[in-house]
Amino acid sequence: MSTVINIKKGGSQIFDQFKRLPTELKTIKKELQKKEQAVTDLDNLSDHEVELIKAIKEQTRKYNINNVTRTQAYMDFFKKHPDIEWAFLAHMVARNAGWNMTDLKGSLLTRLMTQEQQEYFFAFLERSNWLIFHDAFPQLLLYEESIRKKKNLFYLLPQFGVSFFMKVMWDYYYQTKDKNMISVALIINEQNYIEDRVIQNKDYQANLLESLEFKIQELLQLNQILFPFSDRKQVKLIGQSVHQFASLKDRILLGKRLYQLLFDDEFFDAIYEMALQQRHTGSRKDYWPNIFNNINEANPDQPFQESLKECQLKPGANRLYSPTLEQAWRNVEQKPAEQGDWYSDWKVIHYLRKDPSKINGAIYGEYCESLEKMELAILAKGTMSK
Repeated sequence: MSTVINIKKGGSQIFDQFKRLPTELKTIKKELQKKEQAVTDLDNLSDHEVELIKAIKEQTRKYNINNVTRTQAYMDFFKKHPDIEWAFLAHMVARNAGWNMTDLKGSLLTRLMTQEQQEYFFAFLERSNWLIFHDAFPQLLLYEESIRKKKNLFYLLPQFGVSFFMKVMWDYYYQTKDKNMISVALIINEQNYIEDRVIQNKDYQANLLESLEFKIQELLQLNQILFPFSDRKQVKLIGQSVHQFASLKDRILLGKRLYQLLFDDEFFDAIYEMALQQRHTGSRKDYWPNIFNNINEANPDQPFQESLKECQLKPGANRLYSPTLEQAWRNVEQKPAEQGDWYSDWKVIHYLRKDPSKINGAIYGEYCESLEKMELAILAKGTMSK
């Protein structure tokens, strides 16, 4: 998920401990240092190349309509190319983005945020989602065509505004088939790509990231990324909490943890099976129909009442309202992506190092507690307003 990492501020701590690069990173470093020599010859494209570029851009526009279409496009690609594991990670993270979008119109956040705040938060999520797909999906389609043609076509990546960093990484993947390396590279790229375009955007900074409501969300830990799966008896959740979202380094490290957790042999098959069986609609009913419903069961004339205790409905309580994306938000026409290449310093490759430690994905209790805290916040707000 664009400007280069500020090594002095954000990354020096994790780089200082590394004195020697492993062989594969030395190779990548050497290629990355050729950026100043890289020249894109735009005038000598064949008719086939021009048509291919046009077709990829059209396919990207076709699926970059809203969160649901993007999420499905990632899944469809992964089913055809399971070696590109990032595509399934993108699918699952996009599901979470959709749930966050519809939460803004659900039972709880509508009572804690104003209409204007809901719209700002949605715009933030939608712009980030749109930009990442706009940048990443052409890369995936060009890889698909390279496989079909049995020819490296990544020299065409500049035609889509893709970073030189990813040109180097796709070339490396085409030679080595290192699934972990290309997945982490795409994580690094996506977060750098949205850094200036969204995270450091003054409008979002002023209206969302620095707002009291956003800090309350962090305080209540209402920002978990969840991977649901079934053990045939009940739905279970694993995932990670998002902390310090404004930090580029922390977002990259979070992406790496999510990737490692998602493709853990203990969980992957069950998560994938559930994702295949339940198409994404944006409603949390997709994975928890006993807690959420896309029909509002509450009487609007009645005061708010708590529904949950330890992620179980209280006797006689209504399920929480969680609309589908279609019910919650209209499609948004996005302005063109801002130009520019975020990459300028080869030291970013230190993020490509593997972390051998096992990720603790336990999040069920934390997520349940966050829902109950939200209900208490609503009750407290109601008491204060009397």
